[in-house]
Amino acid sequence: MRVRRTSDRGVQPVTAVLEVDRRAGTPREFDGGFPPPLMIVEGETEAEVLAALEPQARDDRMVAGLMRDKGLR
Repeated sequence: MRVRRTSDRGVQPVTAVLEVDRRAGTPREFDGGFPPPLMIVEGETEAEVLAALEPQARDDRMVAGLMRDKGLR
């Protein structure tokens, strides 16, 4: 589970995604790239975006639900 900023530094709004990196045994393991985002959040500051994503990232049931909703589980 990770939060990854997708907007460039200094750009507002700040955009970040919540994603689960499950590369082992997939083409992305060798080819690189990013997994599909479970959530995308925009905010005025990094702290605001992190505060919006962190509760879901820490809750295994929320993550499982997001993965199921996205067809990743």
